[in-house]
Parts: sequence; structure tokens; C-alpha cells
Amino acid sequence: MSDTFRKKAGDCIESILMPTTVRTNRCDGLLHLIACLTMLIDHSGKILFGNMELMRIIGRLAFPVFAYSLASGVVFTKDSKKYLTRIVLLALICQPFYALGLAHTNPAMYSVPFHVNPLLSVLTFYISCWQVPSILLSLSLAIGILIALRERNYILAIGIYVLCERFGSSFDYGIGGIRLILLFYFLLEHPILMAVFCSAYLISWSHRLGKAYSFFGITFNMEIFALPSVLLCALPMPRFFRLPRWFSYLFYPAHLILLWILGSGIKPN
Repeated sequence: MSDTFRKKAGDCIESILMPTTVRTNRCDGLLHLIACLTMLIDHSGKILFGNMELMRIIGRLAFPVFAYSLASGVVFTKDSKKYLTRIVLLALICQPFYALGLAHTNPAMYSVPFHVNPLLSVLTFYISCWQVPSILLSLSLAIGILIALRERNYILAIGIYVLCERFGSSFDYGIGGIRLILLFYFLLEHPILMAVFCSAYLISWSHRLGKAYSFFGITFNMEIFALPSVLLCALPMPRFFRLPRWFSYLFYPAHLILLWILGSGIKPN
């Protein structure tokens, strides 16, 4: 009996640390579409409509879906290192558009006039725009942890995670977002456990983050409204809808450029 128990326990740990399939939501096309549209609503509400609360609330649905899609993508992809490379390149390309589109600019970005020294001006602008990194930095680090886990390089995985703990306060969604990605990954083969534990984590996380909203006498920040998307990710759903691979990669920089153009146009002179 003890040998059987140990074997089952070992298999369970293996399925958590090294999932080989996804038993939760497999319809990545639907999830990507929901994530992109709610992200667009969120960012539009911030930039174009003076931080409109309803649009920002709807936008809370986006991050958990992106987090889950990334976790499941590491299992689905045939080459996880190429997957990481694509996300890193996207982060490097999109960061200036992120800073401009979402108004995360700072004086250092414009400290060197272009007409004085064009090369130094561009370099200074690019380096300084990383003062507020986009979510793609958090996603890249999370993928790095997951790849290290799948290669059984636990020292590297722990090292990256400790780095995230140390500097996570400067990341978009912070260390809390990276923990959610890891939790999604560990429970990809366990739909019920994902629904329970990821929901509980999100509730606890949103409670710690702020006191903007109160339900049943308990205060939460806006992340509490992301709960439906967590449950959607845990729902066992077959793949019945596809999007072209390039859609999500192109949508992110395109919507940032669009917001930058529109946001600049509505600013008062």
C-alpha cells in the first residue's frame, strides 16, 4: 500500500512540475481574442476616456487570460526556447510604444535633443523608456522559470524566481502576476484544483493590493473583477476556434501605436 501511495504521490508531483498535456481550457484562439479585446478596452479607458472605471474593470479580465495562455503555451509549443525568444523580442520592440501609448514617459527620455546628437538621443530615449517595463518583461521572466523547470534545472528556476521577488515591485503586475502564471502552469492537468486554488489566490492577492472595493465587509482592489477569467481558464473546453499565430504578436504593438496616436490627438494644446 505504501509503495502504491508513493507512486501515486510521485506521479502527482510529476504532473504538477512537468505537465505533458492541458486538461483545462484548450481553446487558445478564444482566450487570445478575449484577452486582446479586454486589454484594448482597459488601455482605451485609461488613455482616451480619463481612466473610465467601467472600462478599467472590464480590462481586469485580460491579465489572467494572458497568464494562463502563456503557461499552457509552454506545454503546447514544440520549441519553448523559440517561444521565449519571440516574447523577448516582442518586449524589446514594444517597450517604447508601451511608454508612449500608455503615458509612462519620463523627462530622462527627452533629456538629449535629437538635433544635438541623434544617436545618443535615440539610445537615451530607449534606455529611459524602461523605467516602467511592460507586462512582456514579467511574461518573459515567467517563461524562463517554466523552461528551467521543464528542463529540471531547478537552481536556475529558483534563481530567476528570487530575482523576481527582489525586483518584482517594478514589474507590471509585480511578483503577484508571476506567481499566478506559475500556479496556472502547475495545475494545467487539474481543472478543479485550478478553479479552486487560482480563484483563492486571486481573491487573496486583490485583498492585499488595496481597499478600493468592499464585498461582505472585506476590501479588495480592482483585480477582484478578474475572477471570471480565472474560472474561464480552468474550464475544460476543447479547441473549436483558432486565430492566426501572428494575431496576438501584432495586436499588442498595433494597439499601443493606435492609442499613442489617438491619445496625442485629444490632448489639449
